[in-house]
Amino acid sequence: MAMYQDLYKHVYDMIYHSTTTISPDVTDIMQKALKRETNQTAKSIMQAMLDDAKMAGEKVKPVCQSPGFPTVYVSFGDKSVPGEDLKKIWAEALIEGTKNHLLRPSMVHPLTRKNPGDNSGIGVPNFEFDYVPEQEYMEMFLSFKGCGAELANAMKIFTVAQLEKGNDFAGLKRWVLDTVIKGGGKPCPPGAIGIGLGGQMDVACKLARKAVSTRRWDDVNPDPMYAELEQELLENINSLGLGAAGTGGDTTMLAVKIGATSTHTAIAPAAISFHCWTARRTGIRLYPDGRKETTL
Repeated sequence: MAMYQDLYKHVYDMIYHSTTTISPDVTDIMQKALKRETNQTAKSIMQAMLDDAKMAGEKVKPVCQSPGFPTVYVSFGDKSVPGEDLKKIWAEALIEGTKNHLLRPSMVHPLTRKNPGDNSGIGVPNFEFDYVPEQEYMEMFLSFKGCGAELANAMKIFTVAQLEKGNDFAGLKRWVLDTVIKGGGKPCPPGAIGIGLGGQMDVACKLARKAVSTRRWDDVNPDPMYAELEQELLENINSLGLGAAGTGGDTTMLAVKIGATSTHTAIAPAAISFHCWTARRTGIRLYPDGRKETTL
């Protein structure tokens, strides 16, 4: 596995790439949505968004003035156990990225709101570790998720009856649409939502965040039932006419992504995590022999 300096460079490069561009799959979806858009105001807004992302990459500037909140998803196996202090490396690289103006210093104490001025702080970045015994590589996936979009997030512990299973899960679908309507332009649409189903409250919320942050927005859910639900919800949300920045238009969401796990028979937890159009994320795989692969 990579030594400290090599690993630090990989991490810093991920931060650099993520902050100055948006994922190519999202760019492609936005370009296609722009061509289909019939609302002239929405067309101008989406064009400005795409122009912003292009200029950010060319001029090495942040694609958005808000750095969002960084989460690092790490998976490893018996042959790819991290040999260095990943949390320390990531914390130091974030501070350097902030000093180099890739990130605005926005991390603060939750109550006093004291700002250290360099995006340092307890739990920054957030880490999610996954042990996969037979995995030969260590994978790191970085997501800077915008925090303005968080204002529209929602979580609900449904009873089984409230799901309306016998009515094609109408209760769940109605709640999703109501949440999007209440969110309006706050999540900076067009964007995407992650829907977490199952577990308890904390599990559903993590599933929602991971689904919208780590999956390609143009992929298809491997579970046919969830794939059908994702497509139905996407079409229904876009039929609402909220549009780009909530000013009206044909495209409110670019994608709907569902992450699910088992739950207790007495409850049906569900969470919605909104993601703005600035999909800032990068993934790499590091092998014990020194090889590196880019995964997104």
